[in-house]
Amino acid sequence: MRQHCAVKRFYKLVSTKKELGGFGACLDGKPVKTPSGTLLLSPTENLADEIVKEWAAQEEIIVPDSMPLTQILTTKIDRISKERQAMSEAVIKYLDTDLLCYRTAEPPELAQMQQESWDPWLGWFEKKFGAALETTTDLAALEQKEDARKAVLDDIQSKTDDDFTVLQLVTSLSGSLVLALAFVEGAVTSEQVFDAAHVEEKHKAAIYNEDLHGPDPMEEKKQIAMKTDLAAAAKFLEFLK
Repeated sequence: MRQHCAVKRFYKLVSTKKELGGFGACLDGKPVKTPSGTLLLSPTENLADEIVKEWAAQEEIIVPDSMPLTQILTTKIDRISKERQAMSEAVIKYLDTDLLCYRTAEPPELAQMQQESWDPWLGWFEKKFGAALETTTDLAALEQKEDARKAVLDDIQSKTDDDFTVLQLVTSLSGSLVLALAFVEGAVTSEQVFDAAHVEEKHKAAIYNEDLHGPDPMEEKKQIAMKTDLAAAAKFLEFLK
C-alpha cells in the first residue's frame, strides 16, 4: 500500500462534498481524484471527513505515506473494483501458505509461543467456517481441504469491495488469511494481528536482549510501517459505519 512520491502542497482549503454515489474530498473546491482519474468517493461521510483531515494535515510537502486512509480508498477504487476476481484468486492462495499453519518444532520456547499466539485464531476459523486447517512443522507446502477452501472462497466473494480491500491488505501485511478474515469480522484487533505476525521476532528480541541493546533499525522501520497500515485498516472499517 505504501507509496514514495511527494509533491508540494498546492491548496489551502480542504472540504467534503456530497456527490452522487458517495462523499468526495475537495481541494480549494476541486474534487480529489485517484491516479486513474476517478473521483475519490467515500461511501460514508465519516470516512470522507477523516480523509479530508489527512489532506488538511499535509504541510509544505504532500507525503502519501502519511495518508493511509486515502491510500486504502484509492486501492479500492482503482484496483479492487477493476481486478476483484484476480485479487480474490490471489488471496485464497494464502490458505495453503498461511503463517499460522507453519510451525517450528525447535526451539521449544518458540513452538510454545506460536501455539499460544496462533491456536486461538485457528480455533476461531474452525468455528466460523466449520472446517479445521492442517498445520505442519515440515518445509513442504500444505494443501488445505476443499471444504475449508470452498467455505472461505464463498465468504470472500460475499464481501463488499470495502471489506475485501481491507481483507487483502491485512492478508498481505500479516501473511495470514485467517488473521485477515478475523480482522474484517472484528474478532481480532490490529495490535493482535501485529503480535501474531511477529512471534518469531519477539522471540529473537528476547534472545538478543533488544530491550537493552535496541532493535535492528531496518526491522523497526518495517514494524512501524506495518502498525500504521494495520491501524489505518481498522479505522477504515470503523468509519464505514
